[in-house]
Amino acid sequence: MVPADPGGGVMRGDLLSDPVDGLDEALAAVDAFDGALVAGLLRPGPAQAAAVAGLAEAVGGTPLAARVAEAADKAAAGAAGEDHFVALAAARCALLGSVHDALTHRIDEAVGRPTAEEEEERAAGSGAVSAEPGQGSNLLSAARSWLCDLARSGWRGIDHELVAGSAPVVSAMLPEPALRRPATLLDGFAAELAASCPGATLERVPLRRWADLWSRALLLTVPGATGEPSVAPATGRLLPLGVDVQEHATAVQAQVHAVFEPADGGAPRLVRAGVSAPKPDTVVGAGLWQLLRPRLSLLGAVSEGRSMELDAMPVTAEGDLVWDDERARAGEPADAFATARVMLSAATAARTAPLDRHPVRIAVPVLLEGYTAQSEEGRLAFDLAGRPLAVDADRLPTAGPLTPEAVAASRACVGLLRWDAGEFYVQPLAVEATVRKKAVAVHAGAWAGGTTDKAGVRAEKAATDAVAVLRERAGRLLRK
Repeated sequence: MVPADPGGGVMRGDLLSDPVDGLDEALAAVDAFDGALVAGLLRPGPAQAAAVAGLAEAVGGTPLAARVAEAADKAAAGAAGEDHFVALAAARCALLGSVHDALTHRIDEAVGRPTAEEEEERAAGSGAVSAEPGQGSNLLSAARSWLCDLARSGWRGIDHELVAGSAPVVSAMLPEPALRRPATLLDGFAAELAASCPGATLERVPLRRWADLWSRALLLTVPGATGEPSVAPATGRLLPLGVDVQEHATAVQAQVHAVFEPADGGAPRLVRAGVSAPKPDTVVGAGLWQLLRPRLSLLGAVSEGRSMELDAMPVTAEGDLVWDDERARAGEPADAFATARVMLSAATAARTAPLDRHPVRIAVPVLLEGYTAQSEEGRLAFDLAGRPLAVDADRLPTAGPLTPEAVAASRACVGLLRWDAGEFYVQPLAVEATVRKKAVAVHAGAWAGGTTDKAGVRAEKAATDAVAVLRERAGRLLRK
């Protein structure tokens, strides 16, 4: 056991570095199948056939066994049809789902947190809702056909003509609300492939990423996979822990991680509230908050260090708040570190939707204390009683005051525990250091509701000017 600090919680750092039984074997089967997709499965060679057979063997003791074994035989013979490719994609997702489950269970053990209870009322509607037989089934079938053609050609075989085959399908799917999720995925996937054409000239193929996108998109074409999630009202107190900011050249997203304390005295729960917005590439840094702030009042509460009182706020079984400003009001001051020390270890994690069970989706709020920050070869890590835990400083947003230097000087951290490339690492959301015998906290979302910090003020002004210019130009074009 690794004690945090006197009176604090406990973090078993040894469990985060110890191997997980069966994990390497499951990932090896996935990697081999991903490699088989490089040259395509139209005329598979012996190595490709062995990789597909290995995938079938890996799920041999599951309900998928018979269908995947048949699919593997057909694929090895170069005669796989749509149903066979769907079965192979399902097997791949199931293996990665098992990795996800094993890793999250290990995290629960390490932090001493209870796992999500499989309550009947939550399990009943947490999966997908079956779609009507005629609800876009022809469009889903067309999308499935295109994805199967991709698997046959392989990533080395893609060209502009093949990739362009998705355009009419995506255009027809986007206007349909029920099909927008798979349409958006297909659109982004096709754009990424188009930027890499022709595949024969690629120096490096992003094996895991493209196989992830392919298998997920293929499963989303199965009728009923994109059903509406179950939603229940949540009334009580919301205690923010921190904000995860994700920025793209044309979009930005902020996700607030928090502990929800039900008014009826039930067990506290881990929840999230997200907001996203399109953005011009000239808006960066603290200016991003101008795009997000009007869409989510919770950001102001995070910046001010306050809780929020929720009244029948919709929340999904996966712990995502469907935010409605009319159902929330500012509450009393609430310090994120106080919340983490008192409630985080007892907060129940929400269950994960079946299609979201993937190692890359792991982002578990944790509290770390009593560590020593160290840097080796430019890589920052926390030493937890001799067990190093890597810190992902690249995820620190430029839209806040949290810097690698602040993290290196800290002694306590609220962050998201993630996993990638065979190891756990932490993404800091807030850190606490002792300055002149006084605890001083620095939050990634400190500027979310506005700031008097000089750097933040300059970035906000630059963003205001950039947006004003773009609006003026857009208005001029519309007038013409």
